[in-house]
Amino acid sequence: MHALELNDVTVTFRSREERGQRYTAVAETTLKVGAGEFVSVVGPTGCGKSTLLNVGAGLLQPSAGEVRVFGELLAGINRRAGYMFQSDALMPWRSAIDNVMVGLQYRGVSDAEAREQAQSWLERVGLAGFGDRYPHQLSGGMRKRTALAQTLALDPDIILMDEPFSALDIQTRQLMENEVLALWAAKRKAVLFITHDLDEAIAMSDRVVVLSAGPATRPIGEFAIDLPRPRDVAEVRGDPRFVELHSRIWSVLRDEVLEGYAQQLKKAA
Repeated sequence: MHALELNDVTVTFRSREERGQRYTAVAETTLKVGAGEFVSVVGPTGCGKSTLLNVGAGLLQPSAGEVRVFGELLAGINRRAGYMFQSDALMPWRSAIDNVMVGLQYRGVSDAEAREQAQSWLERVGLAGFGDRYPHQLSGGMRKRTALAQTLALDPDIILMDEPFSALDIQTRQLMENEVLALWAAKRKAVLFITHDLDEAIAMSDRVVVLSAGPATRPIGEFAIDLPRPRDVAEVRGDPRFVELHSRIWSVLRDEVLEGYAQQLKKAA
């Protein structure tokens, strides 16, 4: 059974620039993530990657098509999914441990139990001694670790990640990628991961899906990543198979990136 299915999904918005006009961000797209599978989606800037993630989260209703979660038709918020945003959603007035606790508290977990679970997750992401720090007292990597603990503490069956490491320096980013892979390997949750970084997608994933340039984006390529696990995201880049996969995927993605770039220039003109 697939953990998450987007079947023939189309998403259309009303244009802000031209009243009455409609803009189709995603057209007739089918995307499936198996239970325990790590799937990355890559595509040009503005092609609709985050739109698909929001549809899978139940934050955005498709104009056409359907979403299924473990076979059940999704209506409303996807409560079996955890969402890690590009910008961390930490509350600045709450300490790190209080931020991790908040989702558990909303679910009715007692304060004592929520604190115990939150502390355990902070330890798992390497922040055992930082629970009393506030977001402004944490580095960018520490905030990302806190956000990761906040997401995983809810023990979601599906993890949705929207370019979560894009703002980090390369060394911190690779540490976070390896931490995510280690945590994922422990429980094998279904992951749908959005990224602009093709190296990151190949290094982390079981499968990489390539989207076309927008408007009306759609999948134009799908590649199984047969690199052995466990993986170190820095070391695996030197594997000849990694280089081969990168070349194959980039041959599909390159023209779409150029098309997307041309569209961005046209809008800016």
